[in-house]
Amino acid sequence: MTPSVCRQLARSLALLAALAAGGAARAWWDDGSVPFVVSPQEVVHRMLRIAEVGPNDMLIDLGSGDGRVVIGAAQRGAQALGVDIDPELVAQARDNAQRAGVAARARFEHRDLFETDLSQASVITMYLLPQVNLKLMPRLLALAPGTRVVSHDWDMGPWLPDETLSLRAPDKPVGGRDGLSHIHLWIVPAQVAGDWRGRIEGLGGEWRIRIRQSYQMLEVDAFEGGRELVVRATRLRGREITLVVSGLVGGRPMNLLLAGHVEGARIEGRARTFDGQTEDERKWIATRVQ
Repeated sequence: MTPSVCRQLARSLALLAALAAGGAARAWWDDGSVPFVVSPQEVVHRMLRIAEVGPNDMLIDLGSGDGRVVIGAAQRGAQALGVDIDPELVAQARDNAQRAGVAARARFEHRDLFETDLSQASVITMYLLPQVNLKLMPRLLALAPGTRVVSHDWDMGPWLPDETLSLRAPDKPVGGRDGLSHIHLWIVPAQVAGDWRGRIEGLGGEWRIRIRQSYQMLEVDAFEGGRELVVRATRLRGREITLVVSGLVGGRPMNLLLAGHVEGARIEGRARTFDGQTEDERKWIATRVQ
């Protein structure tokens, strides 16, 4: 058994002992690093699939280990960077990328993940520990809206995932939680909190929309021509916002589905309307005023 394999086995056993004792936080090394534990290949495949990684993406894997996530992304046509604090793992990952024939798209750097520039990434992947995820969370929320973040097993506390996938992983070296691997996906939300004014082309008067925001969760009040409407559902996924609204619009009772794209202080999209007899689609624009 090589020294590198012995070291990885020791780390895995230490992490397993900490998890079994309910001490995941204590498994975070004193130097701030995270023990290397291999993600099974099926988990890697599902992580890349849930993030819809493709040729237009730049993926950064935090704590890249033997490079399998970065290599998998490169095999999907993406540019990918893996960072790891262990120089031997970085060298091993480079060799693995060379053997896989993707070295031109898969780069690896010996670097502290907290000192890594994430601004160019469209996808972030990680298999860290809960308190490390929480420490990273402010930086992840500051990324461009629409950036996808995928974590194996651990969530980010108050920032709830947009999607979670659970699967059995019998070849997982540390056993996982409940015998499963959990894959969490977040889409960095646009900042939409505030007061908005807008119109639906050719329908009714001015709209006033007040939005309160907690991560991607929204509370919305809507008024048209001074009359309050009922907001039945909301969704914010990156830059895409959707509101389901009912009430009197232009003097007629109707249901509306407002779907728009957020760019800074402007939302532009389409409004589908249904008054019980006819269905229509019109342009919808809103601007933040406060």
